[in-house]
Amino acid sequence: MNVLIAEDDLISQNLLKTNLQQMGYQVAVASDGEEAWRIYDTCPTRIVVSDWLMPCLDGLGLLERIRERKNADYTYFIMLTANVGDDQNYVKAMDAGVDDFLSKPLDRSQLKMRLRVAERILQSTSRIKSLENILTICTYTKKVNFPEEGWQTIEEFIQRHLGLQVSHGIAPDYYERVIKPQLEELREENNR
Repeated sequence: MNVLIAEDDLISQNLLKTNLQQMGYQVAVASDGEEAWRIYDTCPTRIVVSDWLMPCLDGLGLLERIRERKNADYTYFIMLTANVGDDQNYVKAMDAGVDDFLSKPLDRSQLKMRLRVAERILQSTSRIKSLENILTICTYTKKVNFPEEGWQTIEEFIQRHLGLQVSHGIAPDYYERVIKPQLEELREENNR
């Protein structure tokens, strides 16, 4: 799994990068929030570990851009902070969408535990997203149950969601297997 680091302090950056690589992660590194955003925007990462206070764009600004990005998989965001004990800032960060916090100086075991939680949550969100993309089709009526719209014919669904007009036909293999024998049977009955 890939992890994006946004950290302006070179010593903290190298320590975090080394620990993540030793844990088996692929790591992309940025020295500030703007650089981190450019990296993320080019190649979204599922886990971001970001310092809170950075030049150009701080950790909350980076998080805001990530959360505003449409049609991206969920990104687990861990905020690094030396501001231990300031509950008001923690609440602000949580409201903005921070998933977890790590205090500086970095504790390797804490980092490892938080990454394990991140991976479990990301696996769960991936499963949920795949389930949300399943359409229920009635095997008898061939109607589609689309969330918030209810049951509708396949033709209605295609027209409403894909903007396509539907024409009807018969699949060649079905015609040969079912329709053609039925037509021949009808002809034989009419000829009697």
